[in-house]
Amino acid sequence: MKAMIRTIALGVGLSLCLPLAALAEPEQGKPLTLESLLQSVKQGRREDQAVNRERLAEFKAEQRDREKLLAEIKAERAALEALSAERESQFEENELLIGDLEQRLQERMGSLKELFGVLQQVASDAQGQFYVSLTQLDHPERGDFLVDFAGRMGQANRLPEIGEIERLWFELQQEMTESGQVVTQTRNVLTPDGTEEPRPVTRVGLFNAVADGKYLQFIPETGRLLEYSRQPDRYLGGARALSAGDAGPLAFAVDPTRGQLLELLTQAPNLSERVAQGGTIGYSIIALGVAGLLLALGRLVVLWLEGRAIHRQMANPEEPSAKNALGRILLAGRLHDEPDTETLELRLSEAVLEEVPRINRYLPLLKIVAAVAPLMGLLGTVTGMIVTFQAITLFGAGDPRLMAGGISQALVTTVLGLCVAIPMLLLHNLVQSRAKSLSEILQGRAVAMVASRAEAQG
Repeated sequence: MKAMIRTIALGVGLSLCLPLAALAEPEQGKPLTLESLLQSVKQGRREDQAVNRERLAEFKAEQRDREKLLAEIKAERAALEALSAERESQFEENELLIGDLEQRLQERMGSLKELFGVLQQVASDAQGQFYVSLTQLDHPERGDFLVDFAGRMGQANRLPEIGEIERLWFELQQEMTESGQVVTQTRNVLTPDGTEEPRPVTRVGLFNAVADGKYLQFIPETGRLLEYSRQPDRYLGGARALSAGDAGPLAFAVDPTRGQLLELLTQAPNLSERVAQGGTIGYSIIALGVAGLLLALGRLVVLWLEGRAIHRQMANPEEPSAKNALGRILLAGRLHDEPDTETLELRLSEAVLEEVPRINRYLPLLKIVAAVAPLMGLLGTVTGMIVTFQAITLFGAGDPRLMAGGISQALVTTVLGLCVAIPMLLLHNLVQSRAKSLSEILQGRAVAMVASRAEAQG
C-alpha cells in the first residue's frame, strides 16, 4: 500500500516538474536527467521561499506603519473630541454671556431704541425721496450712505455715531435748502431722437427742469435728463421765459409731484387729436358745421346789407330804387296805380310775397343743419359703442386701452354734434329774427301805402 502511494506521489511530482524541466535549459554538454531536474526544483523552491520571506517582511513592516498611523489618528481624534467638547462648553458659556449682555444692553438703551427706529425710518424715507429728486444729479453718493445707515439702524447691537446722525441731518437740510433754489448748470440732455447734447439746464427747486424752453424728465434708473417728446403747450410760457433769462417774477407752472402730472399732461391729446378720435363721422359733423356757419354768416351779411338799403329807401320814399326790396314794392305800387284800394292792396301783397322768400332764403336749411348735427353725433356714439363691445368680445374687459378707441369715438362725436347744433340753432334764430324784422318792415310799408291811397280817395 505504501509503495503504491509513493508511486502515485512520484508521478504527480513528475507531472508538475515536467513543464518546469521543459523551461529549464540544460547545461552545456550534459543531458537532462531526473537528478538535475530535482536539483532545479529544489533551487526554485529555495528562491521562492526567499521571495516569500522578503514579501512577508515587507507586509509586516507595512503593518507596523499602518498600526502606528492608526494610533496617531486615534490620538488626534481624541484630541479633537476633547477640543470640541471644550469649544461646546465655551460656546454655551458665551451664549449665556451674550444673552446677559444683550439684556443689559436693552435695559441701558431704554428709549434710545425708539430713536434708532425713527432714524431708520427717516433714512429710508429720505433715500426714497432723494432717489427720484432732481438734486440726485448733484449728489449721487448720498444714496449709498442712506441705505447703509438704514440697514445698520435696523440692527439691535449697532449704535450710530454722532457723525452719522449729523450727516443725515445735513443731507435733509441740504435737500430743503435746494428745494427753494433756481440753479442753471450745463448737463447732457437726451433728445427724443436718441442723441445726447450738452445744454444749459435750469432746475426749479425739486420740481421741474427746463432747457431751451422745454420741460425735461428725470430718469432715476439711469440718472439722465430726457426731453419730453410732447410738451404741454399751455404751460410753456414760463419755461421759455426762464430759459431766456428774463428778469423779474415769472409765471411758471410747478409740478409738485416731480414730473408725474407733467407726464400726464404730455400724454393728454390736443384738440386735433381729439377731433381725429371721432373718425369719419366726426369730420362729417365738422364739415356740416362749417358749411352751416358760412351759410349763416353769409345770410347775416346779406340781410344786413338789405336792411341798410331798406332804411335808406325809407328815408327817401319819393325816389324808389329797384336795388332793394322796399324800392321794388314802391315801384310796384306806382306801376299799378289802381283806382280802388282793394286792387292796390292785392298788387302790393303780391310784391311783398315776392320779396319775403328772398329774405327768408336758406332759413330751413339752417334749421336742418341744427337738427341733423346732434343726430350725427348720436350715430357716432352708437358706432363707437359697437366698436367697444366688439373689443370686449374679442379681448375681454381686462385692458381699458383696447376699448378706448370706441369710447373716444362715442364721446367725441356726441360733443361735436352738440358743438355744431347749439351755435347753428342760435344763428338760425338770429337770421330768422333779422329776416322777420325786414319782412315786417315791408308789410308795414305796403299797408301804409294802401292807407294813404284810401285817405286820398276819401
